[in-house]
Amino acid sequence: SDNSNSINPEDRNFHDWYRFVLSYPPHLVRDYISNFELGEESVVLDPFCGCGTTIAVAEKLKREWVGIDIAHLAVSLMKHRLKNSFGNEVKYEVVGEPVDLKGAEELATQDRYQFQWWALGLVGARPAKSEQKKGADEGIDGYIYFHDDPKKKETKEVIIQVKSGHVGSSLIRDLKGVVEREGSQIGTFITLEESTKPMRTEAVSSGYYKSPLGHNYPKIQILTIQELLEGKRIDYPVRARGTDATFRKAERHKEEGKQKEMEFE
Repeated sequence: SDNSNSINPEDRNFHDWYRFVLSYPPHLVRDYISNFELGEESVVLDPFCGCGTTIAVAEKLKREWVGIDIAHLAVSLMKHRLKNSFGNEVKYEVVGEPVDLKGAEELATQDRYQFQWWALGLVGARPAKSEQKKGADEGIDGYIYFHDDPKKKETKEVIIQVKSGHVGSSLIRDLKGVVEREGSQIGTFITLEESTKPMRTEAVSSGYYKSPLGHNYPKIQILTIQELLEGKRIDYPVRARGTDATFRKAERHKEEGKQKEMEFE
Protein backbone atom coordinates (compact mmCIF):
# COMPACT_ATOMS: atom_id res chain seq x y z
CA SER A 1 0.00 0.00 0.00
CA ASP A 2 0.97 3.63 -0.37
CA ASN A 3 2.54 4.89 2.86
CA SER A 4 3.54 8.28 1.50
CA ASN A 5 1.18 10.04 3.90
CA SER A 6 2.22 8.12 7.01
CA ILE A 7 3.43 10.09 10.00
CA ASN A 8 7.07 9.65 10.92
CA PRO A 9 8.11 9.80 14.60
CA GLU A 10 9.88 13.08 13.83
CA ASP A 11 6.61 14.65 12.71
CA ARG A 12 5.08 15.07 16.13
CA ASN A 13 2.60 17.84 16.74
CA PHE A 14 4.66 20.82 17.82
CA HIS A 15 2.35 21.62 20.70
CA ASP A 16 -0.94 20.32 21.96
CA TRP A 17 -3.34 23.03 20.92
CA TYR A 18 -2.67 23.82 17.28
CA ARG A 19 -2.28 20.65 15.23
CA PHE A 20 -0.99 19.95 11.76
CA VAL A 21 -3.33 18.64 9.10
CA LEU A 22 -2.24 15.00 9.07
CA SER A 23 -1.83 14.91 5.29
CA TYR A 24 1.01 17.44 5.40
CA PRO A 25 3.65 16.55 8.00
CA PRO A 26 6.92 18.48 7.61
CA HIS A 27 8.92 15.68 5.99
CA LEU A 28 6.39 15.55 3.14
CA VAL A 29 6.47 19.31 2.70
CA ARG A 30 10.26 19.12 2.57
CA ASP A 31 10.16 16.42 -0.08
CA TYR A 32 7.51 18.29 -2.05
CA ILE A 33 9.61 21.45 -2.20
CA SER A 34 12.79 19.50 -2.95
CA ASN A 35 11.17 17.65 -5.85
CA PHE A 36 10.63 20.93 -7.66
CA GLU A 37 14.41 21.21 -7.89
CA LEU A 38 14.18 24.91 -7.17
CA GLY A 39 17.41 26.83 -6.97
CA GLU A 40 18.26 28.79 -3.85
CA GLU A 41 17.24 31.95 -5.71
CA SER A 42 13.65 30.66 -6.02
CA VAL A 43 10.82 31.86 -3.76
CA VAL A 44 8.36 29.56 -1.98
CA LEU A 45 4.90 31.11 -1.47
CA ASP A 46 2.37 29.79 1.05
CA PRO A 47 -0.77 31.98 0.91
CA PHE A 48 -2.47 30.02 3.73
CA CYS A 49 0.46 29.75 6.08
CA GLY A 50 -1.25 28.59 9.27
CA CYS A 51 1.32 27.31 11.75
CA GLY A 52 4.24 27.87 9.39
CA THR A 53 5.22 24.36 8.32
CA THR A 54 6.03 25.42 4.76
CA ILE A 55 8.10 28.47 5.61
CA ALA A 56 10.09 26.58 8.25
CA VAL A 57 10.89 23.86 5.72
CA ALA A 58 11.71 26.45 3.05
CA GLU A 59 14.08 28.16 5.47
CA LYS A 60 15.73 24.85 6.30
CA LEU A 61 16.21 24.21 2.58
CA LYS A 62 17.68 27.71 2.15
CA ARG A 63 14.90 28.98 -0.07
CA GLU A 64 13.45 32.46 -0.06
CA TRP A 65 9.85 32.37 1.18
CA VAL A 66 6.67 34.39 1.64
CA GLY A 67 4.01 33.27 4.12
CA ILE A 68 0.54 34.80 4.29
CA ASP A 69 -2.19 34.42 6.90
CA ILE A 70 -4.96 36.75 8.08
CA ALA A 71 -4.94 35.54 11.70
CA HIS A 72 -2.61 37.20 14.21
CA LEU A 73 -2.54 33.94 16.18
CA ALA A 74 -1.07 32.19 13.14
CA VAL A 75 1.49 34.95 12.63
CA SER A 76 2.53 34.64 16.27
CA LEU A 77 2.97 30.88 15.85
CA MET A 78 5.09 31.40 12.75
CA LYS A 79 7.40 33.80 14.56
CA HIS A 80 7.83 31.46 17.51
CA ARG A 81 8.47 28.56 15.19
CA LEU A 82 11.15 30.38 13.24
CA LYS A 83 12.86 31.66 16.37
CA ASN A 84 12.83 28.32 18.13
CA SER A 85 13.97 26.45 15.00
CA PHE A 86 16.67 28.82 13.78
CA GLY A 87 17.37 31.24 16.63
CA ASN A 88 17.98 34.83 15.61
CA GLU A 89 19.59 33.85 12.32
CA VAL A 90 16.36 34.29 10.33
CA LYS A 91 15.75 37.80 9.03
CA TYR A 92 12.25 38.62 7.85
CA GLU A 93 9.68 41.41 7.83
CA VAL A 94 6.13 41.09 9.12
CA VAL A 95 3.67 43.17 7.12
CA GLY A 96 0.24 44.00 8.51
CA GLU A 97 0.85 43.96 12.25
CA PRO A 98 0.36 47.11 14.33
CA VAL A 99 3.61 49.00 14.76
CA ASP A 100 2.26 51.87 16.85
CA LEU A 101 -0.55 52.68 19.27
CA LYS A 102 -2.84 53.95 16.53
CA GLY A 103 -2.52 50.69 14.65
CA ALA A 104 -3.26 48.75 17.84
CA GLU A 105 -6.37 50.84 18.47
CA GLU A 106 -7.57 50.22 14.92
CA LEU A 107 -7.07 46.47 15.30
CA ALA A 108 -8.96 46.46 18.60
CA THR A 109 -11.86 48.29 16.96
CA GLN A 110 -11.94 45.89 14.00
CA ASP A 111 -11.68 42.62 15.93
CA ARG A 112 -11.00 42.34 19.65
CA TYR A 113 -9.97 38.69 19.37
CA GLN A 114 -7.35 39.45 16.73
CA PHE A 115 -6.15 42.28 18.98
CA GLN A 116 -5.98 39.90 21.91
CA TRP A 117 -3.99 37.29 19.99
CA TRP A 118 -1.63 39.94 18.67
CA ALA A 119 -1.06 41.33 22.19
CA LEU A 120 -0.37 37.84 23.54
CA GLY A 121 2.17 37.38 20.77
CA LEU A 122 4.03 40.48 21.93
CA VAL A 123 4.84 38.81 25.25
CA GLY A 124 5.36 35.29 23.91
CA ALA A 125 2.20 33.88 25.49
CA ARG A 126 -0.03 31.15 24.19
CA PRO A 127 -3.79 31.76 24.12
CA ALA A 128 -6.13 30.04 26.54
CA LYS A 129 -7.98 27.25 24.73
CA SER A 130 -11.40 28.76 25.32
CA GLU A 131 -10.24 32.02 23.78
CA GLN A 132 -8.99 30.33 20.62
CA LYS A 133 -12.56 29.16 20.16
CA LYS A 134 -13.91 32.58 21.11
CA GLY A 135 -15.56 31.04 24.12
CA ALA A 136 -16.68 32.49 27.42
CA ASP A 137 -14.22 34.71 29.26
CA GLU A 138 -13.06 32.95 32.43
CA GLY A 139 -10.60 35.67 33.31
CA ILE A 140 -7.66 34.10 31.48
CA ASP A 141 -6.68 35.10 27.95
CA GLY A 142 -3.23 33.56 27.79
CA TYR A 143 -0.48 31.66 29.56
CA ILE A 144 3.29 31.69 29.83
CA TYR A 145 4.86 28.60 31.38
CA PHE A 146 8.28 28.41 32.97
CA HIS A 147 10.56 26.33 35.19
CA ASP A 148 12.63 27.99 37.89
CA ASP A 149 13.34 25.28 40.44
CA PRO A 150 16.49 23.24 39.68
CA LYS A 151 15.37 20.61 42.21
CA LYS A 152 11.92 20.02 40.71
CA LYS A 153 10.35 19.63 37.27
CA GLU A 154 7.28 21.60 38.30
CA THR A 155 5.88 23.81 35.54
CA LYS A 156 4.80 27.22 36.77
CA GLU A 157 2.74 29.85 35.02
CA VAL A 158 2.01 33.46 34.32
CA ILE A 159 -1.64 34.06 33.48
CA ILE A 160 -2.51 37.00 31.28
CA GLN A 161 -5.56 39.18 30.75
CA VAL A 162 -5.82 41.51 27.75
CA LYS A 163 -8.21 44.46 27.75
CA SER A 164 -8.89 46.83 24.87
CA GLY A 165 -11.69 48.79 26.56
CA HIS A 166 -12.06 50.93 29.65
CA VAL A 167 -10.04 49.75 32.65
CA GLY A 168 -10.10 50.36 36.38
CA SER A 169 -8.87 48.99 39.70
CA SER A 170 -11.75 46.50 39.92
CA LEU A 171 -10.23 44.60 37.01
CA ILE A 172 -6.95 44.26 38.89
CA ARG A 173 -8.81 42.91 41.91
CA ASP A 174 -10.50 40.42 39.61
CA LEU A 175 -7.12 39.35 38.22
CA LYS A 176 -5.81 38.84 41.75
CA GLY A 177 -8.76 36.56 42.40
CA VAL A 178 -8.06 34.54 39.26
CA VAL A 179 -4.37 34.16 40.19
CA GLU A 180 -5.38 32.91 43.62
CA ARG A 181 -8.04 30.58 42.20
CA GLU A 182 -5.64 29.05 39.68
CA GLY A 183 -2.66 28.87 42.01
CA SER A 184 -0.60 30.80 39.48
CA GLN A 185 2.72 32.40 40.33
CA ILE A 186 2.23 35.68 38.44
CA GLY A 187 -0.66 37.53 36.83
CA THR A 188 -0.21 40.13 34.09
CA PHE A 189 -2.75 42.69 32.92
CA ILE A 190 -2.22 44.06 29.40
CA THR A 191 -4.19 47.18 28.59
CA LEU A 192 -4.65 49.35 25.54
CA GLU A 193 -5.51 52.31 27.77
CA GLU A 194 -3.12 53.88 30.24
CA SER A 195 -3.27 52.35 33.71
CA THR A 196 -4.57 54.45 36.59
CA LYS A 197 -2.91 55.11 39.93
CA PRO A 198 -5.53 53.02 41.82
CA MET A 199 -4.81 50.13 39.42
CA ARG A 200 -1.09 50.33 40.09
CA THR A 201 -1.66 50.59 43.83
CA GLU A 202 -3.88 47.51 43.75
CA ALA A 203 -1.21 45.60 41.82
CA VAL A 204 1.59 46.56 44.21
CA SER A 205 -0.48 45.41 47.19
CA SER A 206 -0.23 41.83 45.92
CA GLY A 207 3.44 41.60 46.83
CA TYR A 208 5.92 39.33 45.08
CA TYR A 209 6.40 35.84 43.77
CA LYS A 210 9.59 34.52 45.38
CA SER A 211 11.50 32.23 43.06
CA PRO A 212 13.47 29.27 44.46
CA LEU A 213 16.46 30.86 42.72
CA GLY A 214 16.28 33.74 45.18
CA HIS A 215 14.70 36.46 43.04
CA ASN A 216 11.46 38.35 43.62
CA TYR A 217 8.98 39.18 40.85
CA PRO A 218 5.87 41.36 41.18
CA LYS A 219 2.89 39.06 41.72
CA ILE A 220 0.58 41.28 39.67
CA GLN A 221 2.01 43.28 36.76
CA ILE A 222 0.40 45.87 34.51
CA LEU A 223 1.72 46.54 31.02
CA THR A 224 0.29 48.93 28.46
CA ILE A 225 0.38 48.26 24.74
CA GLN A 226 2.51 51.37 24.35
CA GLU A 227 5.06 49.94 26.80
CA LEU A 228 5.09 46.62 24.94
CA LEU A 229 5.66 48.38 21.63
CA GLU A 230 8.59 50.16 23.27
CA GLY A 231 10.12 46.85 24.30
CA LYS A 232 9.03 46.39 27.91
CA ARG A 233 8.19 42.81 28.87
CA ILE A 234 6.75 40.73 31.70
CA ASP A 235 9.14 40.28 34.62
CA TYR A 236 9.37 36.56 35.38
CA PRO A 237 12.22 34.04 35.86
CA VAL A 238 12.70 33.10 32.22
CA ARG A 239 13.68 36.64 31.26
CA ALA A 240 17.12 36.05 32.75
CA ARG A 241 17.52 32.28 32.68
CA GLY A 242 16.05 30.93 29.46
CA THR A 243 13.68 28.45 31.13
CA ASP A 244 10.55 29.28 29.15
CA ALA A 245 8.26 26.29 28.61
CA THR A 246 5.38 28.09 26.89
CA PHE A 247 6.15 26.63 23.49
CA ARG A 248 8.05 23.41 23.04
CA LYS A 249 11.41 24.25 21.59
CA ALA A 250 12.33 23.18 18.09
CA GLU A 251 15.35 21.01 17.46
CA ARG A 252 18.09 23.14 15.94
CA HIS A 253 20.55 20.36 15.23
CA LYS A 254 20.81 19.51 11.54
CA GLU A 255 21.98 16.06 10.51
CA GLU A 256 23.18 15.38 6.97
CA GLY A 257 20.65 13.41 4.93
CA LYS A 258 18.03 13.31 7.65
CA GLN A 259 15.52 15.84 8.86
CA LYS A 260 15.56 16.34 12.58
CA GLU A 261 12.51 17.75 14.34
CA MET A 262 11.14 20.90 12.79
CA GLU A 263 8.49 21.11 15.48
CA PHE A 264 8.52 22.29 19.05
CA GLU A 265 9.44 19.55 21.50
